[in-house]
Amino acid sequence: MSRIGKLPVAVPDKVTITIGESNHVTVKGPKGVQEVTLPSAITIGLKDGQFVVERPDESKAARSAQGLARTLVANMVEGVTNGFERSLLINGVGYRAEMKGKNFILFTLGYSHPILYEVPSDMDVEIDAKAKEPKVTLRHMDKQVLGAVAAEIRSLRPPEPYKGKGIRYADEQLRRKEGKAGGK
Repeated sequence: MSRIGKLPVAVPDKVTITIGESNHVTVKGPKGVQEVTLPSAITIGLKDGQFVVERPDESKAARSAQGLARTLVANMVEGVTNGFERSLLINGVGYRAEMKGKNFILFTLGYSHPILYEVPSDMDVEIDAKAKEPKVTLRHMDKQVLGAVAAEIRSLRPPEPYKGKGIRYADEQLRRKEGKAGGK
């Protein structure tokens, strides 16, 4: 039994949800507009100011489609209302990041060349370069886009396990390894 899919999604006053043909859902709010086409194996609707997802039977595909649809719409409502945030920490001697214009971040990560990374134009980027570990904070209304950009930035220099140098998520627990055992 799907526990998440059964829960209705509360729709705030400043958010409007439009349901089109073939389960196409549009969510409009103060931060923008998001659209998604949900699986056709489920039935969606608005009841008493809440978005409800129902499934036709108890098959595994219908249960998973119900949970997926409910989570996608809940993330869209949260995104157009408050937005999402992801923070990355940069650790290493001489490793840093700085904004170049509105859509570009210039990373110096120990390579022979700096890396110029372009972020989507509607994403807010904040860089705290004065901290011990420089921090890059990304904000966006779409959780998928935010996660993809954060993962791509992390992949520029993933954290290594011996000294912890590289780019990591702020909430990531890094497993450190012991170095070589020296001596006789």
